[in-house]
Amino acid sequence: MLQSPPASPTAAPPPTPSPPRRIPLVPLAVGLAVLLLGSLVCGVGLGAAGIGWGAVFRFLWAGFSGGTVRAGDADAYTIVWELRLPRVVLAAVVGAGLASVGVAVQAMVRNALADPFVLGISSGAAVGANAVILLGAFAGLGVWALSVSAFLSALAAMVLVYAVARSPHGLTPLRLVLTGTALAYGFQAVTSVMVFGAARGEAARSAMMWLLGSLGGAAWTQVPIAAVTVAAGWAWLRLRAESLNALAMGDETAAALGVQPGRLRRELFLVTAAVTGTVVAVSGAIGFVGLMVPHVVRMLVGADHRRVLAVAPLAGAVLLVWADVLSRLLFAPAELPVGAITAAVGVPAFLLLMRRGGYAFGGR
Repeated sequence: MLQSPPASPTAAPPPTPSPPRRIPLVPLAVGLAVLLLGSLVCGVGLGAAGIGWGAVFRFLWAGFSGGTVRAGDADAYTIVWELRLPRVVLAAVVGAGLASVGVAVQAMVRNALADPFVLGISSGAAVGANAVILLGAFAGLGVWALSVSAFLSALAAMVLVYAVARSPHGLTPLRLVLTGTALAYGFQAVTSVMVFGAARGEAARSAMMWLLGSLGGAAWTQVPIAAVTVAAGWAWLRLRAESLNALAMGDETAAALGVQPGRLRRELFLVTAAVTGTVVAVSGAIGFVGLMVPHVVRMLVGADHRRVLAVAPLAGAVLLVWADVLSRLLFAPAELPVGAITAAVGVPAFLLLMRRGGYAFGGR
């Protein structure tokens, strides 16, 4: 009697990976807001000039309430209210702006390695800023010369990138990235020639500090414009979060969901260019914030842009406030460029995130 061979045991199906755990949005946002407030206070209290915490709180209260301080405290009050406070506030605004724009740029070009500088706008702004620092351009504008020149050259770079990248088929992600990268190298070459041709000395050093990012020239006059621009850009992105979700899944999917990819990408380009140009004009080219913060936030709250945009500005603000504090303290009384601090922190952190595996743009 023939016997059929024993059936081989059926291989067990691979286990279905459990969805990643996400941190609840509201507690995380509230915690970051509290952390940001504490970071701002610490940023004002810490510095090369030793000022007691009691005096710091007294000066802050006098400044916000319109009170007076003793004549002997005038110098310390000036350091706290006129130098440190606008600096940490501007650091928070710039960090929030770079993080928000980083989220938008990565959705716009569907590239997890994109950041606000991939469009070439920051490199264009550097040309205008160095024209002021090294060549004395716009000297008649006084303290506004650097910001105005950097912003105008950023706008010119935006127009050039848009004109070159646009095709009969619209503004595609690949053409935008390639055009922005190529023109960024061109702008960097112009800046290098300007620095190389300048007389060695304080002007060249100031130019290099600006190229690496610095908040040393922060003043109250710069805060309102930067804050309004960043707030308006973030509000627009938050309103279009659902459309960003669709765009991140591809143009065909976005079109099927009722989103016009070409039109949305043009709008995103204008918003990101305006915000990037504004913050770069007041802080220089601070890198890595717009690249790293969106990655970290997506790992915490998921890929939904409604959640990401609710947290990313707070995280970016906290990061840049503490990066600025470190830039002032590590070699006090000398200062390091803020961009050097963000890169020193961001590079190992980003590599560690990548080695964890399982993370990709739009997913885990």
